[in-house]
Amino acid sequence: MPAAIQIKHNKINKVALVLTFGLLNAFAPFATDMYLSSFPSIADSLHSSIAEVQYSVSTFFIGIAVGQLLYGPLIDRFGRRLPLLIGIMFFTIGAFSAIFSPTIGAFNALRVVQAVGGCSGMIISRAIIQDLFNTNEAARALSMMMMVQGIGPVAAPVMGGYIYSFFGWKAVFVFLTLFGICCLLATLRYVPETLDTPRPINPKQILGNFTQVLSNRSFLVPLLSGSMALATIFIFISASPFVFMVLHKVSKEHYTWIFGICACGMLVAAQINTMLLKRFSPLAILRVTLIFLIIMSALLIAVTTTGELSAFIIVLFFCIATVPITAANSTAIAMSACGKNAGTASSLVGVTQYIIAGFISALVGWVHNGTAYPMTITMCLVAVLAFIILLLNGRQPR
Repeated sequence: MPAAIQIKHNKINKVALVLTFGLLNAFAPFATDMYLSSFPSIADSLHSSIAEVQYSVSTFFIGIAVGQLLYGPLIDRFGRRLPLLIGIMFFTIGAFSAIFSPTIGAFNALRVVQAVGGCSGMIISRAIIQDLFNTNEAARALSMMMMVQGIGPVAAPVMGGYIYSFFGWKAVFVFLTLFGICCLLATLRYVPETLDTPRPINPKQILGNFTQVLSNRSFLVPLLSGSMALATIFIFISASPFVFMVLHKVSKEHYTWIFGICACGMLVAAQINTMLLKRFSPLAILRVTLIFLIIMSALLIAVTTTGELSAFIIVLFFCIATVPITAANSTAIAMSACGKNAGTASSLVGVTQYIIAGFISALVGWVHNGTAYPMTITMCLVAVLAFIILLLNGRQPR
């Protein structure tokens, strides 16, 4: 990196930068969890069914998957900052326009616009972190980012429920609009341009970049391992409502508290990870955490057999707490192996994580048998697979 560029980067407020990235990565939980309780009201307002409104969740995640593939080549050509600002504006415009949707079709289409814009922060934040930090520093930055991002799943359902109760479903999207504006202002203030050498957009070159990154075992192995471990939280989200509220007859209010407690465990674990990274490499921490996850998930299966709810919650807490540690370290290791293809690599990280997590969480639904075993056994299975995949990388330098 040229000396002038290095001096410029040294002046960056990296704490404010990472906090901004945490807010940008909270777009997805806020945009999905806040309006879930509003489904009946949206259906009545748009003269549709709740089933049609539910499609807006699916279209949102489709938009995220498509958008993540688009941003990689764009940010390697036009820089990091401009596509990020445009993406945030798309998210904000999509949220605001949804308030005036005349039909459910228009509403769902605007959700795609929201998603394509909102996923810009997920992709570009990883690329900028890769531009600015070494592997250990990147893992610490990602952990801090996940601490801020982790507030979303805890706060969004509660905030969305209260906003809807007092002001109606359109007020939820007013909040998302204001949230987008705040993130836009924070990005303008704290996020610099970090791409030193733009690369021209060439379809053949783009395909070559994707092929080059995917053929790099040092990138692919930690990515697949971390994506498997990350699926733990998606398994929990998809299966826990049935396990707690149906099997164990937990009230909706108590289930919210259980969900929040597990999310708080992720925040604590992310902070622990930042401290561990001062002494240990991301790879060493990832290995030990995966072993811990295997032990806890196996214990979760055993506790399922007893039917003891308190023990089940405690063990599940430790399983979920591993998510930010495995996600931050595996992503940092993978991104450090991509060299100048940070944008392409970041796109592949996001798409791979969502595809694997989506497939595995769907698998839990397919094998549903009226017990908690599909959830607990699948958690143990992904933990074992994550560790086995990581072993394929062999010994890596510190």
